[in-house]
Amino acid sequence: MKSRILTYEPEIEQIIRKCRYCSMAMVDMDGNPYVIHMNFGYQDGTVFFHSAPEGRKIDILRINPQVCLSFSTDHLLRWQNIDVACSYSMKYRSVLIRGKAVFIDDYDQKEQALNVIMGQYTDEQYRYSEPAINNVCVFRVEAQSIEARAFGY
Repeated sequence: MKSRILTYEPEIEQIIRKCRYCSMAMVDMDGNPYVIHMNFGYQDGTVFFHSAPEGRKIDILRINPQVCLSFSTDHLLRWQNIDVACSYSMKYRSVLIRGKAVFIDDYDQKEQALNVIMGQYTDEQYRYSEPAINNVCVFRVEAQSIEARAFGY
């Protein structure tokens, strides 16, 4: 069985919305890969993140903002013959987004982005204190390319 390429935007968005986190791949200052898992919010082809204002990830993104985001869900072990190891595989649905991290400095835009992030996990509406907004790093990744696949579904 081959993986199936997905192009239907509502199906791709459904995969992203179902994920509780995504993996963000970057290339550090020495040319080495660096991958971290992050909470996120998704809206209209843009993925929003929040972070401490300092740290390795922020240092890397300021020098090389190109990232690859990986979303994966609906994992289920399957097999054709329970006694044959080579017949085992994993069902899944996944999305890869490539893009550039753009830091958000505007107070109102940061607040809107934080609401998108919270909307990924809850239907509640939140208010943030001024120090909370001012002391958090917020950035977005606008999709330059999106690849989606499903295997076994």
